[in-house]
Amino acid sequence: MTELSISAAALDPATTARPALLAAGATCSFADLADRAARARSALARLGVTTGSRVALLAANGVDTVVAILALLDAGATLVPIHPRLTPSEAAVLLADAAPALTLREADLEALFSPDPGPAPAPVSPDLPLALLYTSGTTGRPKGAVLSRRAFLAAAAASAGNLGWTEDDRWLLAMPLCHVGGLSIVTRCLAARRTVLLQPRFDPDAVLASVARDRATLLSVVPTMLQALLERDADNVLAGLRAVLLGGAGAPFALLEECERRGVQALTTYGLTEACSQVTVQRLRTPYRAERGSGEALPGLEVSVARPDGSSAPAGEVGRLRVRGQTLMDGYRRGAGGAVDPAREENGWFETGDLGELDARGALKVHARRSDLIVTGGENVYPVEVEQRLETLPGVRRALVFGVEDARWGQIVAAALELDPGAPEVALAEQVAETLAPHKRPRLVCLVETLPLTSSGKLVRAGVAERYAAVLRPFGARR
Repeated sequence: MTELSISAAALDPATTARPALLAAGATCSFADLADRAARARSALARLGVTTGSRVALLAANGVDTVVAILALLDAGATLVPIHPRLTPSEAAVLLADAAPALTLREADLEALFSPDPGPAPAPVSPDLPLALLYTSGTTGRPKGAVLSRRAFLAAAAASAGNLGWTEDDRWLLAMPLCHVGGLSIVTRCLAARRTVLLQPRFDPDAVLASVARDRATLLSVVPTMLQALLERDADNVLAGLRAVLLGGAGAPFALLEECERRGVQALTTYGLTEACSQVTVQRLRTPYRAERGSGEALPGLEVSVARPDGSSAPAGEVGRLRVRGQTLMDGYRRGAGGAVDPAREENGWFETGDLGELDARGALKVHARRSDLIVTGGENVYPVEVEQRLETLPGVRRALVFGVEDARWGQIVAAALELDPGAPEVALAEQVAETLAPHKRPRLVCLVETLPLTSSGKLVRAGVAERYAAVLRPFGARR
């Protein structure tokens, strides 16, 4: 397999005309990265890393981190990326499960270079695991998704089937490399021999400066990141991008409308770690039209909506989302023993744990994680839908909707809100009564300065009812 080999990329005549990586003021050619990766691969071999070895990597975005990833790809090893901001106890749980042959931390990377680059890498089977990525899945307990090289290549081809590639494409990467969204940008650009513009972390001003200075054409962000970028983009440089891939969370319609008004091509997506990132994406079109939903399945992928009895639901009916295609993981790793549970049905469908619906043309609208579904008085309430409605109201910056146990109704709807200074809560409650059905209206509310977000900008939903239990009060009550 040469598509995911930096050594092979350096020998490709097409790569001499473009850089491979721009980061922290440094410009690296494909030959530069190949040389550094070869020296790192030689050092890894001396440390006992061979084909199939699992290597844990706890490091922030940086040139050395990218080099280590490329070296592991050429070595045929399995990357186990772990977020460097995890607490020692959190990281220890993942390391115990992964049982890596070697653990590399950021401080180790600088010394991970041999004076001798060693022999050229041997061909690597596409069926070998490329990465073991941990996700909470549908249980809240971290599970290791085993993703093959073949799956990453299929994901790269699926993405290219929608976006295509231009000669001058440069993909700006501000997502953590330890997440599938960030890692996939590296593999897509490596397979296509295109340039990565690497940011050490998400900083709106630095991202906008790079878009303008480094001629970025593609950008991947979550809605909170895009909102922050739009607020600072006085020169409207985002409008110069070919596309902004928007995933990780439901996008408020007001945000999409603002993108349309400013000429920013924001394409909403739906994806998951178990499918190598993106599954559905809005189609790239000119002129851009803001619309709800997460687009249609990418080439080579299928999405279906299942009823409780397992039969397929018709267009417009909400049910359990299932995914099928070559980008799916091999399965979940079963602890230090190393067995892999395929975690899919006999016909190849993977049960995502999410709820959604397909329209008549196959476009997907995601409603909620199944664990987030609120059932109140026998009525289903999807938190994302309510959040999107709340965020269209004047004065509401962001909303987090969740269920609270109730003896009469089973659950009632509650919301934690970030409001603009001086936003009148009573007036908001009155507007909610006009825009949401009774069973969807938050009955309890709390106001917060900042809602909790993960490192990738998603709302933290785990334990939210317990977190705000002591400060919830009736929505609209005068204080």
